[in-house]
Amino acid sequence: MKEFRFAIRQTVPIFFTYLFLGIAFGIMMIDAGYGAALSVLSAVFIYAGSMQLVMVPMLTSGASLFTLALTALLINARHIFYGIGFIDKFRRMGPRYPYMVMALTDETYSILCSVRYNAGLDEDKSAFFIAMLNHIYWISGCTLGAFAGSFLQFDLRGFEFSATALFLVITVNQWRRYKTKLPFLTAAGCAVIFFLLLGKEYFLIPTLLSCLALLLLLRSPIEKKEGLLDV
Repeated sequence: MKEFRFAIRQTVPIFFTYLFLGIAFGIMMIDAGYGAALSVLSAVFIYAGSMQLVMVPMLTSGASLFTLALTALLINARHIFYGIGFIDKFRRMGPRYPYMVMALTDETYSILCSVRYNAGLDEDKSAFFIAMLNHIYWISGCTLGAFAGSFLQFDLRGFEFSATALFLVITVNQWRRYKTKLPFLTAAGCAVIFFLLLGKEYFLIPTLLSCLALLLLLRSPIEKKEGLLDV
């Protein structure tokens, strides 16, 4: 099918990213004492790469379900804004609509925003295959990692640093990409203040909430600095 072949070409770079991050997540789950089945199921139904990586140390530290749910909401709230631009497109896809909403990750959103469809292609089918293939890549990585962690005997110490490394790379890229440093400085300041006030067990949620509130207040100067608003 030409739409499927087109989708494969668009998603090849995502394949390598999702595969290796998924393997890291699967191994982390096994090392934390969770079965391979839970790793695979979380890849299928949660499908939130950064949140899944953060979820493992939170679970092992005894974080409450409320903390996990609120953290997931705050980390992935950007997807609400991603989806607004695709409401009409996804609705016309009929039964595939709910899946497209669930599968709209950062990488899939990026592809769907920039892709140029070849003449004669069914755009809705192509978009569906792009989302589905990215999901399959993630599930495959998590599955491989889970079974590798179950059957291969090797030292897993330090593997949990994968989540930290991922966010460090994202932070550095954001720092280089944008002119204004206000979002970074706001987040860093809130994290330090609440860490000192509340300790490592309780600082995360207040940090996320305060960052959200402050960034909303600072939206205008940030957008002006980035050239998104007329000065």
